[in-house]
Amino acid sequence: MFSVDNYIGSIKANLEKQSDLLVGNLKNIFEYNFSTEIDLLDFSAFIEPTRFELSIRMFSMDKEANEVFYEGNDSTVFAGSEEILPEIEYHQLNDNQLDSFFGFYEQNEGTLIPQEKKVFTDWFSLCWEKAGGAALNIPSYFVFHDDYKSYDLKTNQWIDDEEKWS
Repeated sequence: MFSVDNYIGSIKANLEKQSDLLVGNLKNIFEYNFSTEIDLLDFSAFIEPTRFELSIRMFSMDKEANEVFYEGNDSTVFAGSEEILPEIEYHQLNDNQLDSFFGFYEQNEGTLIPQEKKVFTDWFSLCWEKAGGAALNIPSYFVFHDDYKSYDLKTNQWIDDEEKWS
């Protein structure tokens, strides 16, 4: 009933439907007047697997892994966090299929989890490029919430989180 290829293909198709929204939101972000206190940007993906939902939030960070907030008087300066992608559904199932699907998922999670991460990362990276992310002069990373690796959007390489703080 379920297959790895069909599930991953479904994720790709559902994410593609959201590409214009993500690209547009990223273009808006790239226009911000970022605080000079910001050392890097973390684009954190929050995944709710039981509801097949993904959201992405940008955090402005310093080198000590602290979020940067601007407390000055210039209203044009940005620091803090911002929603980049509201919760979207990346896969659809009928309620009567959930138990079967989660059984399939549990049996195949060693294959599925790395492929899911790759699909989400490749999609975000492609949208980043389409939005003109290469022109942004702040180191920027895509990361799964509470993970220990980050995807460097400038070099297109995975790094250990410690590397981005050094």
